[in-house]
Amino acid sequence: MKKNIVITIARQYGSGGRTVGEMLANELGIHYYDKELTKLVSEDSGINEGLFLDNDEKIRKKGFLLSHINVYDGKVLGPSDPDFTSPDNLFALQANTIKRIAKTEACVIIGRAADFVLKDYDNVLSVFVHAPHDFLMEQAGKVQPFKGKELERFCEKEDTYRARYYRHHTGHLWTDAMNYDLCLDSSKLGFEKCVEAIKAHARVRFGEDVFD
Repeated sequence: MKKNIVITIARQYGSGGRTVGEMLANELGIHYYDKELTKLVSEDSGINEGLFLDNDEKIRKKGFLLSHINVYDGKVLGPSDPDFTSPDNLFALQANTIKRIAKTEACVIIGRAADFVLKDYDNVLSVFVHAPHDFLMEQAGKVQPFKGKELERFCEKEDTYRARYYRHHTGHLWTDAMNYDLCLDSSKLGFEKCVEAIKAHARVRFGEDVFD
């Protein structure tokens, strides 16, 4: 691939956004970053990976994301600062790694408010994958042991967390189409055509030879 294009994908739970991202990365022969990103942030920052994983669990269970909005501004605290391992600084360290990746390689990045972190990068295409309720439940039911109302509650909890996480760190609404370059309904397109739509948009935006 001649151009260093980064595709960020935000997605509703059950929409297949992660699957679309994996398919896209495999087809283009570029790296796919999801959970692996935590390991890279740990290596870049010198902070134990377990602390990042523990932090993810803590902010899910506690009201941290609801306590205030702290829009990421690019600042990172140093190791000597008492808040070096605070949730907001861990996000800032993660953002540093995302920026480093975006400068050095073409890739797909899932979640992490990467669209906002990279909003000033000209080589980034941001995507939001969504779908109607019934489709989300159908797809979620294929990978979760829950059914009926229990499955609905699980999906709602996941999306609420993602929305609060995005709102806290960006100050924006997660589902606002204005945050993204491209919004796709995976129930209408299917996963393969979502991949094709992203590629088509990239060709219009970055040039027909973007994937050569």
